[in-house]
Amino acid sequence: MTSPEPSSPPARGKVIVVLPAYNAERTLERTCAEIPRDVVDEIILVDDASRDGTVDLARRLGLTTVVHARNLGYGGNQKTCYREALTRGAEFVVMLHPDYQYPPRIIPAMVAMLRSGLFDVVLGSRVLVRGALTGGMPLYKYAGNRSLTLIQNLLVGAKLSEYHTGYRAFTRRVLETLPLSENSDCFVFDNQMLCQAIAFDFPIGEVSSPCRYFAEASSIGFFASVRYGFGVLATGLVFRLHRWGLARPRIFRRDGARLTPQGPLPPRR
Repeated sequence: MTSPEPSSPPARGKVIVVLPAYNAERTLERTCAEIPRDVVDEIILVDDASRDGTVDLARRLGLTTVVHARNLGYGGNQKTCYREALTRGAEFVVMLHPDYQYPPRIIPAMVAMLRSGLFDVVLGSRVLVRGALTGGMPLYKYAGNRSLTLIQNLLVGAKLSEYHTGYRAFTRRVLETLPLSENSDCFVFDNQMLCQAIAFDFPIGEVSSPCRYFAEASSIGFFASVRYGFGVLATGLVFRLHRWGLARPRIFRRDGARLTPQGPLPPRR
């Protein structure tokens, strides 16, 4: 696949942090308190039909708040996040979970890497930091993370430390180029998006990101993790078939459906 044309990032582009939220009332304020406002121009929270006070709290905190009338799933939430960020003129978008697991204080480092022009995608990696298990990551998740990352690196030909972080930053051209509307509305959306970035030859950088695990933090359960794992393997296999020219999946095609600021919500999957 042809690489995207190189381009210099704007000297001062708008930085938007997007928060895909579901029942995040208990951790939202702590997360927002650590977001560096001297770097971030706007915070958008997309609420996926929460049943707690997430929306009211977000509005009291002065966040740009978008509310889904029904639950669209984790991937569906992110599609709205990125569409809203593009609509509001973002040049750089940081996706951060509002559950206070990831440290917002490394946002300046992630944005600086995007501004350098060397990277179009930056990942906050939990694995580059020693002590993921001591930080509370369940053993089965750590083992699954390492195993799936090894397999997927082999399938897609990359050398990433992990594919499963919920802390990511993107340039505008990534969000405008990738056919994100073709992706799942479930948890595997993240993995599909990262594999798309690799397929489209966008340069990816990583930074060390400590991670907290505690009672109030959101986390998918064991059986959902197993389903996610199978989805990751399927994504990697489809990627390899695509690279061998044996399949033309729409998620890796340049004519696949992209997110557009004026476009309708993607169908639920």
